[in-house]
Amino acid sequence: MKTLIAFYSRADENYFGGAMRYVKVGNTEIVSGIIRDLIGADSFKIEMAEPYSPVYMTCIDQAKKDLRENARPALKAYPDSLDDYDTIILGYPNYWGTMPMAVASFLERYDFSGKTILPLCTNEGSGMGSSERDVRRYAPGADVKKGLSVLGSAAAESKEQVRRWLGANGLI
Repeated sequence: MKTLIAFYSRADENYFGGAMRYVKVGNTEIVSGIIRDLIGADSFKIEMAEPYSPVYMTCIDQAKKDLRENARPALKAYPDSLDDYDTIILGYPNYWGTMPMAVASFLERYDFSGKTILPLCTNEGSGMGSSERDVRRYAPGADVKKGLSVLGSAAAESKEQVRRWLGANGLI
């Protein structure tokens, strides 16, 4: 069986340690790339059909509205099947104390019974929030392991942190 890295990531204007900065590649995508390089897993980028605004403050307002409404944003695409994968590394930024609702859209599409999910959350100090519990709720039957919280502004330097986490979960 194989491992899939499924991740939601946001480029454009982002928050880094107290300041706004434009980035071409989002933090979660950077960490997902490190994982792909370390273990050679397949990857799938979770993308909304109608993305949030590139302006950070507008984006967080949109994400807050989706969370409050328990929305399930439409996605651009989905993998045909997850049958070939026994482990899913699920990456996302922390939006309002949990994962973006687009990740819930992804999770609720599949049966995760018997699969292992390893949550990966990028943030600027807010940690995993309730996302591990929420993953369990949206993916019943999955064995959801302890997640990894990566400081977004240090994503590019997270290789050793990621290596230790993957090793602790038997992937390296």
